[in-house]
Amino acid sequence: MSNIKISAVSYTNTKPFIYGIEHSEILNKIDLSLDIPSDCAAKLINNQVDIGLIPVAVIPHVPNANIVADYCIGSIGAVNSVFIFSDVEVSEIKTVRLDSHSRTSNNLAKVLLKFYWKLDVEFTTDIDAKTDAIVLIGDRTFGKKADYAFAYDMGQQWMDFTGLPFVYAAWVANKTIPQSFIDEFNKALAFGLGHRAELLKGLPARDDFDLNDYLFHKLDFDLTEKKREALDLFLSYIARL
Repeated sequence: MSNIKISAVSYTNTKPFIYGIEHSEILNKIDLSLDIPSDCAAKLINNQVDIGLIPVAVIPHVPNANIVADYCIGSIGAVNSVFIFSDVEVSEIKTVRLDSHSRTSNNLAKVLLKFYWKLDVEFTTDIDAKTDAIVLIGDRTFGKKADYAFAYDMGQQWMDFTGLPFVYAAWVANKTIPQSFIDEFNKALAFGLGHRAELLKGLPARDDFDLNDYLFHKLDFDLTEKKREALDLFLSYIARL
């Protein structure tokens, strides 16, 4: 059997998973590429890979989409890396620049602004546009909160809105994957999560961001029933945008 092609995100939030994969025999059974979230999604949609850690907003666009792991990129409340950064209070936001890296966070911003805050907002992807607020995700948000008058953590805002956790990305396949591989894959991911302390020792130290708090307390990696409920609810909101 040829190697299973996997695309994973290159952000810090995925490093526990990558650590587990790289310290497992499964590494010899896969071809692994590290990409930004939007490229993970494109590769899975275009059948360039078999499994991708993709933004969940893309799941409806993936042929034969099926979630193949017990783990995800999620949070129960604040995540500290998915933000609407703003120069004005949320009630005064009229224009928002979206983040080109992730469809999920852009859609989450749209859902919160429309259904939670009840605002009618204009969106742009023009990086040169002057807007009241921007969506920014991942490592590029580290240490940036102090640069803006207001920083709205979308994991927390979703929790305040729905009472549910949130799933930002999930391991999704575009075809049937053998159960034996899924079992081994889950074991590798679990190994990585169990060795976050060792992983942290190898990451560059930062004085503007608490990586230990982020990997152990802000991110929540188990794909629970509550997270699946939140995912279904989120996708239903997207369909109403």
